[in-house]
Amino acid sequence: MVSRTSARRAASATSTLISRPSQRGELSTIFIHPRNAPPSKSKTQPQNPIRKSLKNDHKINAHDALTEFDSMLQMQPPPSVSSFNTVLGTVAKAKKYKDLIFMFNRMCEVNLLPDYIGMNILINCYSELKRVGLSFAIMGGILKRGYNPNIVTFTSLIKGLCLENKIGDAVELLKKIIRLGIHPNVKTWGTLVNGLCRSGNAEVALRLHEEISNGNVGLGVKFKPSLIYYNTLIDGLCKEGLVEKGKELFLEMEGKGISPDVVAYGTLIHGLCIVGDWEKGKELFIGMVDRGIRPNVVTFNMLIDALCKEGKTNEASGLLDLMIRRGEKPDSITFNTLMDGYCLEGRIDDARDLFLSMAAKGQERDVVSYNVLINGYCKCRKLGEALGLFKEMLSKDYKPTAITFNILLTGLFQKGKVDDARELYSKMKDHDLTPNSATYSILLDGFCKNNCLEEAVELFRGLEKSGYKVDSLNCNCLLDGLCKAGKLDFATELFEKFPEMGMVPTLFTYSIMINGLCKDGQLEKANNLFLEMEKRGCAPDVVTFNTLMRGFCNSNDAPKVVELLQKMAERNFLPDAYTATIVVDLLSKDDSYSKYLELIPKFSNKA
Repeated sequence: MVSRTSARRAASATSTLISRPSQRGELSTIFIHPRNAPPSKSKTQPQNPIRKSLKNDHKINAHDALTEFDSMLQMQPPPSVSSFNTVLGTVAKAKKYKDLIFMFNRMCEVNLLPDYIGMNILINCYSELKRVGLSFAIMGGILKRGYNPNIVTFTSLIKGLCLENKIGDAVELLKKIIRLGIHPNVKTWGTLVNGLCRSGNAEVALRLHEEISNGNVGLGVKFKPSLIYYNTLIDGLCKEGLVEKGKELFLEMEGKGISPDVVAYGTLIHGLCIVGDWEKGKELFIGMVDRGIRPNVVTFNMLIDALCKEGKTNEASGLLDLMIRRGEKPDSITFNTLMDGYCLEGRIDDARDLFLSMAAKGQERDVVSYNVLINGYCKCRKLGEALGLFKEMLSKDYKPTAITFNILLTGLFQKGKVDDARELYSKMKDHDLTPNSATYSILLDGFCKNNCLEEAVELFRGLEKSGYKVDSLNCNCLLDGLCKAGKLDFATELFEKFPEMGMVPTLFTYSIMINGLCKDGQLEKANNLFLEMEKRGCAPDVVTFNTLMRGFCNSNDAPKVVELLQKMAERNFLPDAYTATIVVDLLSKDDSYSKYLELIPKFSNKA
């Protein structure tokens, strides 16, 4: 049997074999041997059930194929290379690529050289493993042995380039094969479209689709897109928010006589839900059901998630009931999504009831289920219940994650239980968990907000000394604590270290510093920082404007407040209630300020 460890070792060795001078029995020998391996003497051999399945073209699973491969290698003489191809193809379909490379190496060791079909399987294997350089090396072997690569070979190479995000190279390769007179098939186009969509270039993929649909690629061949092709493109467009384009393609697909399946409907429904158009998503769902297309668990989960985000948990609950009535079994994602929706609405008792009902409805709870409910309790300030659920989780042998600890640490700090937070943090090691950036940010923020600034500074310095790469979120937490404690010198020192630490200050970073300087009465420095952030391409938001305007208002600098209001109007910012409060406070300070009323700009309706 092929072990995973052996497969990994063989995968590493294979690249070495390809680059070394060829020796008998090595994979690199496929590059220099003639097309046909020497014929072996025929001999009648007993057939086991698996071998009969192979001969009769019956489907076998990957486990049986690996077992059969081992027995085939022991036979004398061994079976034909074509028999091995059947086994190799089964393992390839199961996506056990590292096992596949090990098998090829074993074949070469006994001088069973892969033929054209086997080499194509190997090219696809390396492409799937994102080692397209080796795929091209095998391609060289195909040419040296006198084979003519076909569109299957080139499609695998294009796939490999796309998986390594070498989209430009993939496009160039496609152009070359077109110039060679090789006609791309729908799988080739689909592979390139999928690569473009996965790399965030859905609009480019759409333009490519329009060109090939209009026959603008110079092949003189009619393009016949498949359902999978359309699904890939619609999915890419929806993920980039181009839902209207996705809908147009959906209709185009139907117009060409291609009936959408549950994946096509689900993809478009998901896209509509992402952009907040729940009503159209619901219409599409109803249309799908009316056409006899059975929604699957993924489709239901999309809709339940969208409803929960819209605050429509009653409708989401109704959808769960409908799902069960129609015989579609909900999964843990279904329950966890609805529980989270209840928690967001403060319906913690309903969330708990749903949590308890999971087993009765045929679904085991998972760690996420516990995390969702623990988080709900923490947000409702029911820390005792959250800790009780955590203990229950441990007693039932559920392994907590870093997220579990982060949720509880946040809840403890919010309740001012700093000692309990320290103790909980120390227990992460007992569960073989490593704190992540979010954990450190929660600790830094929690210490700062609970008057433990020195401990926050000590933690931060400890992280730096240990070689941990702190990020802007960690720094912002400490900056905020330093500013609120009036430690502006230390805050400025940390802020100025950002470039040295390889970080760029974010909008939040600038807002923290500007707020701290304003509260300390250092308005000139605050204003200079405001101008600096704009020069560095970090655009302020309405909160930043409000912070600076409040500082100038408190120092009775009306002209500066008006100047900032005018800048807001120029940029089509919409003033909020806090902006209005600043203006009212300024005008009510003294009658003389009323002259500035006429200078306050009118804000555009576009804002």
